[in-house]
Amino acid sequence: MQKTVSSNSKTLFKTPFSKAYWMQAASEMKNPRMLVFAALTIALRVALKAVKIPIAASIDINTAFIVNAFGAMVYGPVVALMGAAISDTLGALLIPSGPYFFPFIFTEMAGSLIFALFLYRTEVSILRLLLSRFCICFFVNIMMTEPIMIRYYELFMTSFYTPFQTVRIVKNMVLFPVEAVILAVIFRGLIPPFRKMGYLYTGVDHLTLTKKHIVLLVALFIIGASATASYIVYDYNNKSFSASYSAAERLAKNKEMNRWAAQELSSEEDSLVTVIQSARSKVGDPQMTYEIIVYRVDQAAFNQKALENPAYTLDTLLGYSKSKAKADEVLIPLAEGTAITNKHTGEHLSISLKMFSETEEDAKAK
Repeated sequence: MQKTVSSNSKTLFKTPFSKAYWMQAASEMKNPRMLVFAALTIALRVALKAVKIPIAASIDINTAFIVNAFGAMVYGPVVALMGAAISDTLGALLIPSGPYFFPFIFTEMAGSLIFALFLYRTEVSILRLLLSRFCICFFVNIMMTEPIMIRYYELFMTSFYTPFQTVRIVKNMVLFPVEAVILAVIFRGLIPPFRKMGYLYTGVDHLTLTKKHIVLLVALFIIGASATASYIVYDYNNKSFSASYSAAERLAKNKEMNRWAAQELSSEEDSLVTVIQSARSKVGDPQMTYEIIVYRVDQAAFNQKALENPAYTLDTLLGYSKSKAKADEVLIPLAEGTAITNKHTGEHLSISLKMFSETEEDAKAK
């Protein structure tokens, strides 16, 4: 039967997977010393958010992670989650780096939670520091942050965010072993005095870097880099590039395809509207394959709409995505097919169109 623990218990745990561990962590919320220490840690984290150590172009170390790790080791996961939420909010208010976006708070909380799960109330070791920093760099800074960044750019930025940017990946995969070693050096100096003050119960016996740790560092780097690279290749090979077009890019691309389709069908360009359904390529493939659909313009319906709304022009139609084009009754499906270009030079390589039958046109229009 597990013993009940109190806020001043000196119990250490091998893993966080026990009721006693979480009771101990929750008890820190009732410990005035821990709450005061957490408040000081939060203040220091906010102050250090703007302090960075430059390593190379676009690559630097943000020193706030050191305070985050040490604080999480002292007061555990429950207080760490609360402290992360407060520090993220205060940091956004006091040291803003752009529009405030609430979901970023979850990455801050995830990082603090991981540090706490690996370091709180246990014998802190090089292995734990390496694994905790690797999990944060890979799962939080790369995997978890990507969808949040994509949504952030959609809402607040005029440019499109390119997922899994090389610089961010290299930064996190290259710097995590350096940051883990920095933590080990700093912890060796800070743990003894904080142990004397009763904040910590671990020692520094396991904070010596060995050859095994270096091998692990290399292995983790290879695993992280390989997993990220594999995902980048998979994502590139399976995504539709047209989904990321800005309004201006979509208009320009549709116009280009419309000129090409008009030539192929020997039709007047102004009587057609061509819309890109998808744009796909493979890693290493110099070609871009566009799935397109060509519409003919119902001139009478178009003129009526243009009369009611002067802003409704042919460019309005050519700027449509596939869903908007399908919903506009002015456009009647005429043909669909594939257009292939050289994605590096833009050279038109081939186009293949299949005309809809009259029955198919009616069905598509409905």
